[in-house]
Amino acid sequence: MKKQVKNNVYWIGYIDWELKKFHGDEYSIHSGSSQNAYVIEEEKNVLIDTVWAPHRFEFVENLERELPLEKLDFIVANHGEIDHSGALQTIVEKRPDIPIYCTANAVKSLEGQYGKKNWNFHVVKTGDSVEIGNGKKLIFVEMKMLHWPDSMATYLTGDNILFSNDAFGQHYAVEELFNDKADPAVIEKEALKYYVNILNPFSSFVTRKIDEILKMNLPIDMICPSHGVIWAKDPLQIVKKYQKWALDEPEDRITIVYDSMWQGTEKLAHEMAHEIARQSPDTVVKVYNIAESDKNDVMVDVFRSKAIAVGSPTVGNDMLPAVAGWIAYLKSLKFKGKKAGAFGTYGWSGESVAKIKEALKGAGFDVIDEEVRVNWNPDREDYEKIPEMVEALLK
Repeated sequence: MKKQVKNNVYWIGYIDWELKKFHGDEYSIHSGSSQNAYVIEEEKNVLIDTVWAPHRFEFVENLERELPLEKLDFIVANHGEIDHSGALQTIVEKRPDIPIYCTANAVKSLEGQYGKKNWNFHVVKTGDSVEIGNGKKLIFVEMKMLHWPDSMATYLTGDNILFSNDAFGQHYAVEELFNDKADPAVIEKEALKYYVNILNPFSSFVTRKIDEILKMNLPIDMICPSHGVIWAKDPLQIVKKYQKWALDEPEDRITIVYDSMWQGTEKLAHEMAHEIARQSPDTVVKVYNIAESDKNDVMVDVFRSKAIAVGSPTVGNDMLPAVAGWIAYLKSLKFKGKKAGAFGTYGWSGESVAKIKEALKGAGFDVIDEEVRVNWNPDREDYEKIPEMVEALLK
């Protein structure tokens, strides 16, 4: 069923209550999610985006009940990723002539995923518009690298709605649709997690694109993203949060991440947390065994932190695979302006600490010289090395 968003604008997406993973297994889902598509019914009937491919048949059946496909004038494809374009092929099979408005990069994306089938593409760029009747029009705004090169947003005049696609979204299943009817604590948590794990690598683009949109002087009464709540009450609050998050200004917080085989490195991690509290009682400390923790949630604390400490014992002349894999993911998120230190235990050769420091430098961190490198299990003399490393992280 469709749900009214405002006037002749309706939500017609899919609420995914049971979803646990996204982007393959790369993104953890704790609060469900939604794929938000929208129908505008003016003199012209317009579909904004579709849903993920597994739900395409249900989506198209629902759409046809609400708006017969022969009455659909065109589709706006804000982004070619399959969770937004998954029902396009099914619709085009029924309506081969249907115009699809999208960016030039979206044509490449859609043809790359579904094949070159001579779909009726209408390529648009920032500032282009199309009339839909009753004095209203759609204005297109390219949103390159938010978070794909093909991304764009669509603005509806008259109703003053920004269909923002992946920008300003969250993975959050909300039957009631609107932000003022949902749990604000969950919205905040899921919006930040979404930003950190998906958009943070493109923060410079976020800042420039928001500035560009604001300079267009378009009144925004509502922001309709492709996942999570519709921002109906004070919609610019999420824009302001993005502006803040894009600055990547850390809090007084340190996150410790480690893996351990026989608890030696674990003991160092826990003692380091205690030492941070002793030296700087106001500093928030978080400790994670990365082999047992959700990497996406851990990254939110890393984003908020001014420094991190990473530990692993030496195994096979290297760090443990859970730590190595996590640092590879850390590198992809392109954090800036943060300190990092390394620690670990070893029995024989002891390369892990050096390997961790090298990897953290490659991930863009300011790595301190101070380290804690312990042969076998730590004893009193080993613990006495920790205050110096903590002091360097806090400095």
